[in-house]
Amino acid sequence: MSELGKHAAPLLEGRDLRVVRGRTGTVALDGVSLSLEPGQMLAVTGPNGAGKTTLLRCLAGVLSPSGGEVRLGGNPLAGMSRREVARAVAYSPQESEERFGFTVAQAVAMGRHPWMPRFGQASARDSEAAGRAMAELDLTHLAERPVTSLSGGEKRRTALARTLAQGGRVYLLDEPAAGLDIRHALMAMRAFARLARSGAAVAVVLHDLNLAAMFCPLMLMLGSGRIAGYGPTPRVLTSENVARVFGVRAQVDGAHIRYLEE
Repeated sequence: MSELGKHAAPLLEGRDLRVVRGRTGTVALDGVSLSLEPGQMLAVTGPNGAGKTTLLRCLAGVLSPSGGEVRLGGNPLAGMSRREVARAVAYSPQESEERFGFTVAQAVAMGRHPWMPRFGQASARDSEAAGRAMAELDLTHLAERPVTSLSGGEKRRTALARTLAQGGRVYLLDEPAAGLDIRHALMAMRAFARLARSGAAVAVVLHDLNLAAMFCPLMLMLGSGRIAGYGPTPRVLTSENVARVFGVRAQVDGAHIRYLEE
């Protein structure tokens, strides 16, 4: 069996995904295929505009591809209800706007909505999941603070905790470390790495290649909407690929990337 592993039905699979934008006809994704298996943690990397966010939005069912399809547990994602998808796939977008004065505890608990009956109250299990997520992302002491009063990094951790509390088999995270200090970036990555070790599948968009190498055994590198590399991280994250895709000279030594002056 290869290092990517193959099962009868991956938890989440994108098949030949293509996205063409609006009247301009700009191709944001062009023939991108990937699969997420239980226990995998995949880094999605690439320069700005490479199609990383577009890919995650397709995988989450937020954006319908122009071509190709997404399959969840072997079934077409397009044929499932939003509630079905939300119970299986937890998606954290790049930006999460908090306009109302919810407390941190209330905002995190919203992640449990796919599991709650309509007009029903949170169960003990829901409360435990939200409390555990806040603890994992160092938010317990901020539980009663209005989200609108938080710093940018604290808001980001609140959004990630909501995704963590949601549960499911697949986690899709768009730049989870953006705006976080080093300690909290590591804390967030460790929390989702633990989920992968417990059998979930995790795909995370990262600009920090050192974080990607440290936490993600697999990597998908995108360039101009196409796959520039896909497979075990040591095979994809090479000096040659960094130069070709990012236009930057770098020395790659395992989980450490040192950028070189021109």
